[in-house]
Amino acid sequence: MKIKKVILRHMKLDLLHPFTTSFGTEYDREFILLEAISEDGISGWAESVAMLDPLYNEETLKTNWHILEDYLIPIVLNNEINHPDEISEKYFSHIRGNYMAKAAIEGAIWDLYAKQENISLSTALGGTKKEIEVGVSIGIQDSIDSTIHIIENRLAEGYKRFKLKIKPGWDLELIDKVRKVYPTIPLMADANSAYTLSDMDQLIALDDYNLMMIEQPLAYNDIIDHADLQERMKTPICLDESIHSLEDARKAIKLGSCKIINIKIGRVGGLTQSRKIHDLCQENGIPLWCGGMLESGIGRAHNIAITSLPNFTLPGDTAASALYWAEDIIEPEVTVENGMITVPTKPGIGYDPHMQNIEKYTISTKVYNKN
Repeated sequence: MKIKKVILRHMKLDLLHPFTTSFGTEYDREFILLEAISEDGISGWAESVAMLDPLYNEETLKTNWHILEDYLIPIVLNNEINHPDEISEKYFSHIRGNYMAKAAIEGAIWDLYAKQENISLSTALGGTKKEIEVGVSIGIQDSIDSTIHIIENRLAEGYKRFKLKIKPGWDLELIDKVRKVYPTIPLMADANSAYTLSDMDQLIALDDYNLMMIEQPLAYNDIIDHADLQERMKTPICLDESIHSLEDARKAIKLGSCKIINIKIGRVGGLTQSRKIHDLCQENGIPLWCGGMLESGIGRAHNIAITSLPNFTLPGDTAASALYWAEDIIEPEVTVENGMITVPTKPGIGYDPHMQNIEKYTISTKVYNKN
């Protein structure tokens, strides 16, 4: 496979509703949309999930653009690629970090590869599911009653799991009141690293509420303190921000830092690395689920494909496009029926780019051609 052209588009989509976490509130989503075009004219699509500010991790939209433009795109344009696995294992291995930038261009090449092979991205990755269960992530609201109202609406839409964002001061009372109204729904809490071991008693108190898990309660770069906390908690800890690589996952499992892992394709450097972590977790009895980064439909399509692998046994965050955007940039949009998404069988990501909408929401574009 030879790539003749790469196009970067700076996109901006307005969220239908503000999304608040312990990091802050997002009102829109700016991201890089990447298109890789082969010599035979086939396009592969992916997006960077890096945020504008270095809050979730150290990467940003601007740093991703720099790394793509000055390092990753030249490598891709100047080498023949036999299989997408070569991207991370051969061509990018000498470049440290910058996982979201790496994942963006690798994802586009995976899409392109699957289209050339005339198979779905799910099939190319080894996926076995025809449909996947999905949950919904609910940001920090103005009131607990507002949270309960959102849960009521999402239950009516069939979602299979409910993730509540928490932080100190917005945790036990919230979970207690939600549990009194909905004592049996699959419920989890996501702290986004908002706590420390000094909050141990507050976190252990969550054991009383039969939660599926608490996600990333402690520091983003920690696996030691999480092991101490997990030893004292009955509720499974799920690691998110702490897992950037296969090696991180191996160490966390060995230390007992978690009982569940959330895979975000961008955070771990792409689909090849996601699949490796999947296999390791499957061998060690650690269930997985796929997290979300407020992706457009392009990123959601990649999430659907990776979630079709067998050890993604817990509902992920890949909710319907219509929960986030007035209109998405794919055709058809991602839809959910009775809490399930059908895994596309068309070649590649299974959704077509909506070029009119892509142009509508593009801030700027830059084209990189093979020399």
